[in-house]
Amino acid sequence: MVMTQNPKKADPKAPLRGIRVIDLSTMLAGPLAVSMLADQGADVVKVEAPEGDTSRRIGPAKGDLSAMFVAANRGKRCITLDLKTEGGREVLRKLLSDADVLVENMRPQVLERLGFGRAALEALNPGLVHASVTGFGPDGPYAEGRAYDAVIQALSGMCAVHAQPAGSDPLLVTTTLCDKLTALTAAQAISSALLARERGAGGQHVQIAMLDAALAFQWPDAMYNHVFLDDAPPPAPEFGASHRPWKTRNGALTTNTPQRSELVGLVTALGRPELADDPRFASVPALQRHGQALRDELGPVLAELDTDEAVRRLMAHGVPVGRVNNRTEVLCDPQVVHNASLCEVANGDVGRVRLPAGAARFGQGARQLPGPAAHRGQHSREILADLGYDAEAVQQLLASDAVA
Repeated sequence: MVMTQNPKKADPKAPLRGIRVIDLSTMLAGPLAVSMLADQGADVVKVEAPEGDTSRRIGPAKGDLSAMFVAANRGKRCITLDLKTEGGREVLRKLLSDADVLVENMRPQVLERLGFGRAALEALNPGLVHASVTGFGPDGPYAEGRAYDAVIQALSGMCAVHAQPAGSDPLLVTTTLCDKLTALTAAQAISSALLARERGAGGQHVQIAMLDAALAFQWPDAMYNHVFLDDAPPPAPEFGASHRPWKTRNGALTTNTPQRSELVGLVTALGRPELADDPRFASVPALQRHGQALRDELGPVLAELDTDEAVRRLMAHGVPVGRVNNRTEVLCDPQVVHNASLCEVANGDVGRVRLPAGAARFGQGARQLPGPAAHRGQHSREILADLGYDAEAVQQLLASDAVA
């Protein structure tokens, strides 16, 4: 079923209905964070420079709507402002004067030079939640440098973590993981700041560094040998070092058996129940040390089974298991279909687009579905009218190139 939704009109039960967000961010981390707010009912205005967001030009595209841009900017209205002009800056001041949230990912001092530093924003709108998403933070040795996902993967140790076996060439995760986990961190932080404002704290500046978000993301498992500082225990094998897909006769699957009952289920399902009493696999620490030995024992068994049969056997014995889906198979996976995890959205002149439905479900209401993505400047006139500009003033702004 194709869903259509006006990005300005949220479901009356949406948790962020009535929250107004100005999105000055570009590329992925900031825009994706804001799209999550839009998914939950926020009214979002995306402000772009005359050349448009760089992500409009990445990946398959129809005109100025790339697949990446559509996914990260769903449910937003778009206006194009040249902030180097006084006319463009004045429009932004009006947008911010009664907004609830500003999200930007400019390098430190850029916003200050444009006249929208922290003091100016507090004077303009004391209740504004201002979220800055940066690569490295507001200051420090890297603060003025440019940051993209691959840079943060390298600095945070993520490339080294994914070098398996240990000591082999470092590897990048082939998805923009740091951008996306930063987006999740930012969306959560913004929501917390809005709650604090409701409790009387007023507006505030929330700063999210991609490097900080990536380190926090890695710490519980990938960095667990670096947690204890006093009388540190001996280091454990790297978490997940032996977690690799099992090959089947016609595909692959993954399992994970941190609990004793799950290990017993695994070896029993595959006809090797005696392995449950093998001291090499009798505890989680032992299994971590001897993970490859378990693979050597069970790999040949799984290699003789069809994936569907192997999954059925393992599930029947309570083993956590998942078939390895390729990108196309994900779309028709039975649980994905059952959950309605994906939806089709009518996106104007580009036709239907497939997007993830909001992952969170609130109460008993219908899931908040994403709205369409907009062309560059698609809503400029509408937004100016909302701000009180009459037709003559709108035409003057367009003629001066302050707005497009």
